[in-house]
Amino acid sequence: MKIAIEIDPKLLETVMEASGETTESGAVNVALEEYARRKNAQAWIDSWGKIIVDDYSADTLRLDDERRAFLDSIGRERR
Repeated sequence: MKIAIEIDPKLLETVMEASGETTESGAVNVALEEYARRKNAQAWIDSWGKIIVDDYSADTLRLDDERRAFLDSIGRERR
């Protein structure tokens, strides 16, 4: 797709050097791909801790019971 836009020549040169692209179009495409990749990665990172996974394995249930027993014993000692 052809688009006429103004691009900072120093910024374009920096992208061309950093990416190894030899054409201006290639450098712009690399920069756009990198931007999209980073935005997608950030969205994924931002979702961490927001996904709830129910784990009802025997080990998890046993550890939950042990944790509750420990917390109960601490509560009893403080009374």
